Amino acid sequence: MSLADKLKDKKVLVTGVTGFVGEALLHRIIGDLPGTTVAAIIRPKGSLTGVDRMAQLLKKDIFKPFYGEGTPYADAEALTAARIQVVEGDLSDVPELPKDLDIVVHCAGDVSFDPPIHEAFTTNVLGTKSLLERIVETQKPVHYVHISTAYTAGRRRGAIPEAPVEHFVDWRTEAEAGMAMKARVEEQSRSAPMLAKFRKESEKLHRRAGHLTAAADTERRRIEWVAKRLVETGTERARSLGWTDCYTFTKALGERVVEEFSKTLPTSIVRPAIIESAVQSPHPGWIEGFKMAEPLILAYGRGELPEFPASPDSVIEIIPVDHVVGAICAVMATEPELSKPEYYHIGSGARNPLTFEQLYAGVRAYFSKHPFDLGERGAVRLPVWKFPGGDSVETMLRYGEKAHKIADAVITRVPRGERTRKYARELDVQKRRLDFLRRYMDLYSEYAQAELQFVDDNVLALHNALEGDDKEKFACDTAVVDWQHYLQEVHCPSVTDSMRRLDVVRKKRNKALAASAGVLKKVEPSEAKVIAAFDMDGTLLSSNVIETYLWMRLPELDGPQRAGEIGAMLRKLPKLIAAERKDRGTFLRTIYRRYAGADLEELNQIVDEILAEHVLERLSGAAVRRIREHRAAGHKTILITGAVRPLTRPLEPLFDEIVAAELAVDDRGRCTGFLSGPPLVGESRAAWIKHHARQENVDLSKSFAYADSHSDLPMLSTVGNPVAVSPDVSLFRAARAARWQIVDWKTPSTSSRLELPGVQRSGGLAR
Repeated sequence: MSLADKLKDKKVLVTGVTGFVGEALLHRIIGDLPGTTVAAIIRPKGSLTGVDRMAQLLKKDIFKPFYGEGTPYADAEALTAARIQVVEGDLSDVPELPKDLDIVVHCAGDVSFDPPIHEAFTTNVLGTKSLLERIVETQKPVHYVHISTAYTAGRRRGAIPEAPVEHFVDWRTEAEAGMAMKARVEEQSRSAPMLAKFRKESEKLHRRAGHLTAAADTERRRIEWVAKRLVETGTERARSLGWTDCYTFTKALGERVVEEFSKTLPTSIVRPAIIESAVQSPHPGWIEGFKMAEPLILAYGRGELPEFPASPDSVIEIIPVDHVVGAICAVMATEPELSKPEYYHIGSGARNPLTFEQLYAGVRAYFSKHPFDLGERGAVRLPVWKFPGGDSVETMLRYGEKAHKIADAVITRVPRGERTRKYARELDVQKRRLDFLRRYMDLYSEYAQAELQFVDDNVLALHNALEGDDKEKFACDTAVVDWQHYLQEVHCPSVTDSMRRLDVVRKKRNKALAASAGVLKKVEPSEAKVIAAFDMDGTLLSSNVIETYLWMRLPELDGPQRAGEIGAMLRKLPKLIAAERKDRGTFLRTIYRRYAGADLEELNQIVDEILAEHVLERLSGAAVRRIREHRAAGHKTILITGAVRPLTRPLEPLFDEIVAAELAVDDRGRCTGFLSGPPLVGESRAAWIKHHARQENVDLSKSFAYADSHSDLPMLSTVGNPVAVSPDVSLFRAARAARWQIVDWKTPSTSSRLELPGVQRSGGLAR
């Protein structure tokens, strides 16, 4: 009798139908088991109901042959009405199930290898328990088919029988401890030592931007630490008890739950190995998302996986998804006895082993024929694996991580510039690669070095018992798979196709970006009030506070006095740089104390008569054009700078408003060395812009801001159109992460950073 006949008029509840295996199973039931109906538990997601999500699922290409002209169903709605019942719900709160179920196939579960420990227990253990309790409520002898994993065997070696896993772990105790871990780790993250650690790390990076920016980053670090610690806790608890990771650990405990319920429910436990793309059905190479091998294959093809911590003769247990689904369908048609669960390993190592050396050879052969294209640099140079062993690979990785850390510390301290940003970009790419390698080495090294052989006699018996066309439709004998053909002609082409299409889009985008490099987006007129706020030093002109101080101080000094003043500043430079990195406001106040005794009107005169031309020569032509574009568009242009007010006088014709540091004066008009108010730096600039927007009814979402320093991150974040201008490394990275516009405004070639105003005045600054 065929499987279609055996399963005719049966109603099968499938969980995880929107996942990889669940979707393939739904496709197989609809296509090859015409008399079988499906009930699917689907949780709502966002604004989409479970019914909506099923409708979306059926719109995928693999389901389209099942409805429309020439089929029994006019459209997807008719197919759903005839064959599928949607049950809205979630494993965290399993709804009441239909009373007419015959079979339940539990495909849903947390399939991440490194989930937070409480999430793994919620889905793989407690969710399974809740589902089984609901099945028992139907008061029918429902055949329960549990989809587990072959790796519930843990860190054993040798032949693994199709039988219960031998272990002494109590699932109830572990579930209670695992669920309590979230609260414990949260509490630990809020302890004074941990909060101080997060705060100091954040302030080291964001101190110049302001306390609130550092505070937001502090909380981000705390949240990330909690997530990381919950993952680490799950991994370590699993390994301490003999499993590879939290996923296999909780799946093994989930099996214990299932075994307890097998006393009242006929039960089958199906244990697939590493599930990959289909050999035949729904079509060769069909796969949804990236599974275990895909990230590694793609990384190798891009030249980013120099080695792998596996023995060349170790076996990797890969199984095509259609073989898994074929076996599940065959299992559905069986009739296990109560209290005697049947176990099924779906793997390939027992009769058709694929070694890591063979996997490497197949993947390398594919990319040798079909390399990724790097554009002008040509085809990717493929790494040559020598399989030096896990310890050697770990040493190589640690060395790379240490070298990157040193290089990154250097790049954040060298003078900014195009070359510096280029190096920072390269270091960021290297960091992503190192993080990728670290993550996958930690995750997969256990699997790569495992020496397990999953006995699959029960699955082979299922396959041999298939009759007629079923041997092809529901094939589950992996001995027939030609691995080199599968890798080179089926799997690799499939998993690289989306990446190649993405590369085409990326190349077009990069080409457009290269063509428009330095070209600013057109400023459109707006009915709403819009501002364009500009920083001065480092943004509009190539200068800094120390330089501009010397511009104003040196013209009235003779040669020896000039040398003395420059020498004094050079001696103080290390302390000034340290102060600037710590608190820009304090740094500015330190510089401006040196104006004590100067006549403010005299400073204005020096600027007007001596420095104006020098300042204007330093102005970037692109900056001036941009300012004029904003004014032509009806935008209010604002200069926000920590420079003293006199130095902004040459720029007054360009701006509608100038906000600068105001030197305090006594009743004789002489500078006291203090400011009349706090300098606008870091978050103060953002606060000023927000206050101005409220007063003037400005639409900040349409407004612009231009700055060059990480300290200006709050100001840039305030507006809808931030532009990082020749940014320092920290701002450059933040801008790239936020996808802000990044431009270089070049200083005119006629100006020099070493050039100082040379005109001397006879009177000097009044003291």
